[in-house]
Amino acid sequence: MTEATQLRPSVFSRTEIEISYHVALPRPTSHLFEVTMQIRGWQAATLDLKMPVWTPGSYLVREYARQVQDFNATGETIQELLAWRKLSKNQWRVDTPNESAITIRYRVFANELSVRTNHLDGTHGYFNGAALFLYVPGYERLPLRVTVVPPTPEWQIATALPAVADLPHTFEAADFDTLVDSPFEIGEHQRYFFEVLGKPHEWVIWGRGNVDVQRIVADTQKIIQVEAALFGGLPYERYLFLLHLSAQSYGGLEHKDSCSLIYPRFGFQPEEQYHRFMQLVAHEFFHLWNVKRIRPKALEVFDYDAENYTPSLWFSEGTTSYYDLLLPLRAGIYDVRTYLKCLSQEITRFLLTPGRLVQSLSESSFDAWIKLYRRDANSDNSQISYYLKGEMVTLLLDLLIRAKHQNQRSLDDVMRQMWQEFGQPEIGFTPEQLQAAFEAVADQDLSDFFHRYLDTTADLPFNEYLEPFGLHLVPEEAAQPPFIGMTVNSDNGRDIVKFVEIGSPAEQAGISPEDELLAIDGFRVRAAQLNDRLKQYQPGDSIEVTLFRQDELYTCTVTLDPPRAKSYQLVAVKNPSLTQQQAFQGWLGAPLSTLMEASRS
Repeated sequence: MTEATQLRPSVFSRTEIEISYHVALPRPTSHLFEVTMQIRGWQAATLDLKMPVWTPGSYLVREYARQVQDFNATGETIQELLAWRKLSKNQWRVDTPNESAITIRYRVFANELSVRTNHLDGTHGYFNGAALFLYVPGYERLPLRVTVVPPTPEWQIATALPAVADLPHTFEAADFDTLVDSPFEIGEHQRYFFEVLGKPHEWVIWGRGNVDVQRIVADTQKIIQVEAALFGGLPYERYLFLLHLSAQSYGGLEHKDSCSLIYPRFGFQPEEQYHRFMQLVAHEFFHLWNVKRIRPKALEVFDYDAENYTPSLWFSEGTTSYYDLLLPLRAGIYDVRTYLKCLSQEITRFLLTPGRLVQSLSESSFDAWIKLYRRDANSDNSQISYYLKGEMVTLLLDLLIRAKHQNQRSLDDVMRQMWQEFGQPEIGFTPEQLQAAFEAVADQDLSDFFHRYLDTTADLPFNEYLEPFGLHLVPEEAAQPPFIGMTVNSDNGRDIVKFVEIGSPAEQAGISPEDELLAIDGFRVRAAQLNDRLKQYQPGDSIEVTLFRQDELYTCTVTLDPPRAKSYQLVAVKNPSLTQQQAFQGWLGAPLSTLMEASRS
């Protein structure tokens, strides 16, 4: 049982509605959670129940109700099952004549291991409230209790919810939002307790891998201290890091008092992969301020039935992504050269995504529900991630503020203002209020900046903003082959075209995703050989490409374009001025000469 804060059992009057849940895992290998929902004090002739279609922090309608089965309802007076019917995909209506105590039973299939779904097997059970619990519309503000029955005494329970005194394995949520915001991990996991700024924290790790727990705990403490210093303290009494070690999955989901992380089990070495993990930790922990408490107006009150649209996810996620690279630098987990290498890689990803010239940042935020999590072969041509472009726009805004105020003001001041004005009182902000906060700190009108880089697809002028800090963005110097504009991957012995850039030579020749590449100019070519083969040609050359499309052989002529850069690097400008060196030092806390020496060595 989790070592949570103990609550005394609440006292309810007979006229109040009580709602509680009982979660059993009698046969974990069946992947079925057995949920019993008890409602007492009901006084209406019918009872409506709903299940959320999405969970906050993951902006996609996931249709959690599709995993519900074996639904039934009983009362205390009628000695038979109560009649019920579905009203919609996620709504049930139960006839409850003269029934004040109703018991709802159902099972939920759980075999999807992710941070936003449920997973149950012979070693553990993990669930998110939105994906497991029904709720009574209109009663979302009632306190709720959850009792978990592990299949064996050896299975432990970890959750951020406080435990109820004298009731084993029972926890209380202040309301349904809190229940949704408090995932449970039940099973055979490792637990590591530590303290930061006088408050208890815990790593709960399920699975095996090459994890150096002592290092992770020490670096997590540094991350917490740096973020707490930025905002002026920690807005919780206890915090839980839940980590699932898997084969290949990567991701995180933020909560007010916890976060769920999933990471490759052998992904903690070499150093670059460990740094990526700590960036994930920094990202999800930063969210306990930015988005869990500082959140857009559209997310102030969650509508669990449908999409909650906002054009401001670029700030909620993109600004958080900007900080997830910066915070480990401030915490001393890596140095300034590593930071600039990581930032260069992010800028490269942005510049190599043709969709940045098609979809604006505000549109990307608004359309998250139908695009970001539903990628297809054309996604890179038609859209840009609000995480990625939001990170880039945030970089420019931070540099703009710092350059104007000689590092005496920065994005940190914007975050603190947003925290004080919107986060602490938990009042949602509008796009206009967000812009006003940036303008107040920058002390200038940013209307043109926000319009140009949020509402249009104008390219971002990186070097204009980097130059005052002694940096310049340059393309790689390594020779590249002529540009063909397609990505080919090996798949079960076949070389499949996965992406074709719009307007590229491959697209103009009629090559499509899912075609199977066979040969160039009559000679077989494999995916791993494609670049080397193209280096044998010159821009303007025409080549014969042979492919299979739906098992039909065909050949097309592709005229190659000049080479394109495959990566970009942030480098020090030649002969930086003293002002540039001071600006760099004020931004990243290290001398620019460090970078210059590295480039010469």
